[in-house]
Amino acid sequence: MRITWPVPVPELPADVHPALAATARAASAAYGAARLAHPRLELREEVADGADGTPTMRVDALVEGAIAEAAARHHANLLSEEAGFVDNGSDVTLVIDPVDGSANAALGVPLSCFAGVVVVDGTPTEALTVWFDTGRSWWARAGEPTPYRTTGRTALDGASVCLMRPKRGTEDAWHRIANRADRIRVLCTTCLETALVAEGSVDAFIDPGSDTHRIMDLAAALVTVPAAGGVLVDLHGRPFTFDHDLTRRWSGVAAATPQLAEALIEAALA
Repeated sequence: MRITWPVPVPELPADVHPALAATARAASAAYGAARLAHPRLELREEVADGADGTPTMRVDALVEGAIAEAAARHHANLLSEEAGFVDNGSDVTLVIDPVDGSANAALGVPLSCFAGVVVVDGTPTEALTVWFDTGRSWWARAGEPTPYRTTGRTALDGASVCLMRPKRGTEDAWHRIANRADRIRVLCTTCLETALVAEGSVDAFIDPGSDTHRIMDLAAALVTVPAAGGVLVDLHGRPFTFDHDLTRRWSGVAAATPQLAEALIEAALA
């Protein structure tokens, strides 16, 4: 069975970097075409091994191919989870998660997104997240005001928290956080969940210790969440780096305030 409802054109601010805007539009168009052309099980089929060492679903491959073509047209380098680093001879590198929430995207669960960051000399300068099924976007430029604001919450007790799904070895930490929060959501799309932290829809997102995230899973939040008054940190205090080693992993914590991030980490590591 195919997913027949359309994927809208992204709603992007006028000031988005041209290469970043082009890749976002290419991703949305490719995802829309992919789910019209392929049944759900074909979209979810593993067709290759990505540069990060994990299997590549067909939906990821189709969307990333369109992104790579758009990046090349705009003479921007690309760092992506499936292709790895693609050198197009530019001072600008786009660090992109083509489809965050791939399993959702393949099966028609409307919780998946594109997320990308412009990186210059190892520093992220702007970030864009696009929710595929709505066309809604979150954009921020480092050092500039943003319309998004976090909730400002400082306490874990009673908070609204997005959690990564429980994984082996993290069950106890997962339950310690869930038992103190007021509401728990598991959306299976980190990039979208951290955008919700930035805009104040939820108080925090945390991976309580699975070390699942690659840099492209967290890159957009590195710009968007701090611009909105929040913080993005690693559970174990490891710095985020934009090198080309996609074997690096982090357990990301995005929170409305440093105090809430500290409370989440304390509960996870107790």
